[in-house]
Amino acid sequence: MATRKLSLATIRRTVSALPGVEEGTSYGTPAWRYKGKLLARLHQDGRSVVLKVGNETRDHLLQAGSDTFFITDHYVSYPMVLARVDRLSAVDLKKLLLRAIETTQR
Repeated sequence: MATRKLSLATIRRTVSALPGVEEGTSYGTPAWRYKGKLLARLHQDGRSVVLKVGNETRDHLLQAGSDTFFITDHYVSYPMVLARVDRLSAVDLKKLLLRAIETTQR
């Protein structure tokens, strides 16, 4: 994954370019849904984004040993991964969001 700090404006532009995705809030932070299902949200730490990528993809990303992806105790039982915005590019974010859309369609 490319190293690049994503601003909230860049995240919003990347997400809004995907058809059918709507912005709202979750836990008081900006969040994006596809057909009413949560895809992603800005984590309350302001330094990471939570992405619904499915358990298999999440496990793969975590096993890669990257400093980009992690989970907190809260997300252990959910098919979600956290990504540090200072280590994620807009291109990589778009790929993960497309995976999130695919995951919500299952």
